[in-house]
Formats: sequence, structure tokens, C-alpha cells
Amino acid sequence: MITRQFSEKDINIKHQYINMIGIMSDSHDNLDAIRKAVKLFNSKDLDIVIRAGDLISPFTATEFQKLDPELVAVYGNNDGEREGLKSAFKDTCLLEDFKEISVEGWKFSIIHGTNPAIVDSLRKSGNYDVVIRGHTHKLEVLNGNTMLINPGELCGYVSSKQTVVLLDTDDLSFEVIYL
Repeated sequence: MITRQFSEKDINIKHQYINMIGIMSDSHDNLDAIRKAVKLFNSKDLDIVIRAGDLISPFTATEFQKLDPELVAVYGNNDGEREGLKSAFKDTCLLEDFKEISVEGWKFSIIHGTNPAIVDSLRKSGNYDVVIRGHTHKLEVLNGNTMLINPGELCGYVSSKQTVVLLDTDDLSFEVIYL
């Protein structure tokens, strides 16, 4: 795993060419689903996995620590035990409510997305190429001046579908993976 110092607001990932990013959200303590996602992401040539919230419990950190790609993650509305999560994930990633990162010249915002008006404002701001959100448990990818990606739910509790997204940084093409 590549170790880097993360700033609190902005992460610039320029250590090498990155052609594919894994995206997931809303695992809600479903360890089997987390294990499937980690196995999938480790089998791909990924350097980064972006996680859009709702990790839920600190004990999930053990599974996420098995990720070979670097994890970039934000808190979700159900992440109540924030200090426990922050401590459990301290060697894996810095958890915050919102992140901005730049990968291969593309500017990303990452938010759980509890407030749709904030998500919409991020998308319309013109500051980002891609807005990544979770919360709704609904798979959604919208193209436009700013792409919106909600990878759906990893847990599968609401939709009965466990989904993640792979995003190609060459052209922002994507693939939805059903676990």
C-alpha cells in the first residue's frame, strides 16, 4: 500500500499514472459484502478506492485494511461512532465529512450526500469534474458538465443488489459491478 500524508481538504494523487478507480458506498456493517468488494478491488489494477460513507462500525476497519489500493473515504449519516471509526481507520485513511481530490487532472468531490441540495450545488458549481455521493442506496450515474456517481449500496439491504463502480480516468467511462 502506498503511504501518503493527506491534507485535511485536498488530496493530489500524482505518484504514478492511475487509470482506474473503485467506488463504493453504504456497506452498513455487511462484512460479507465488504469482503467481496475488497477481493474484487484487489483483483483489479486499482490504486485508489473511494468510499462515500456509512461504514457504520469500527470493526469494519479490519476488512478495509486488506485493500491493496489506497482508500479515500468520508463519513456517512449513520457513522455515529466517529471517534471510534477515526481511531480504527487511522492507519488506512483520514475520515472526514467531505473530500476534494484530484486524480489525473480530474477534480473530484466526495460527500455522503444526505442533503440533495448540497449534492446538486456541488454538481452545478463548475468546480468538479465528478461528484461522488452515496446515502440513497440507489445506483445512479449522470453525465454532463459534472458527472454524478452514486455507486448504489454495497450492503444490498434496501435494493437486494450489492454494487460498486469502476471509473476509468482516461475518459470517465464506467462499469457497474454487481457482487
